[in-house]
Amino acid sequence: MKSKIDYTLYLCTDRKLMTTNTIEECVELAVIGGCTVVQLREKECSSLEFYNLALRVKEITDRYKVPLIINDRIDIALAVDAAGVHVGQSDLPPAVVRKIIGEDKILGVSASSLSEAVKAQEDGADYLGVGAMYSTATKTDAEIVTMEQLKEIRRAVDIPIVVIGGINKNTVCNFKGLGIDGLAVVSAVVAQKDISAASRELIKLFKDL
Repeated sequence: MKSKIDYTLYLCTDRKLMTTNTIEECVELAVIGGCTVVQLREKECSSLEFYNLALRVKEITDRYKVPLIINDRIDIALAVDAAGVHVGQSDLPPAVVRKIIGEDKILGVSASSLSEAVKAQEDGADYLGVGAMYSTATKTDAEIVTMEQLKEIRRAVDIPIVVIGGINKNTVCNFKGLGIDGLAVVSAVVAQKDISAASRELIKLFKDL
């Protein structure tokens, strides 16, 4: 069965933004800095490349006992026996994904509205990625979620929530008292010169909320 997951600092990879030469190096530096979950997100490589990369990244996350989540690709998640999969609103419905991956895998779902969040929980999501909280270069077409909407979602669901979209050391403080479970970050970690230090700083800021 799934163990309790620490969502404090949820890293989403992005090879276009990272300051390291490889995704593997980026991931290892982030988990050394305390990153608690890694989501491997690859939009522009072949299935074989994604599979081989996922195997290499999983070696690292397993070594540090950090769960590896695969973005969108249920087949890759199952092929490498990742901890789980994360799907968006335009991917397969969460209820269908749950049937495919079974009860023991983590299922994350992106939500930008109250109705999407409630439906995701009903359909078996283990956690929600709520956002975009702020405009973000990594997803320019993302709908912005207001703080009031975030509060509504928090009141309506009892599964963990990680906020995503423009989350960085300057915006973390805005989530004080909102009952979120973690920060999903991309450039705030992968684009930094010192990835481990950036991870540590974000974790401290979150724990101080």
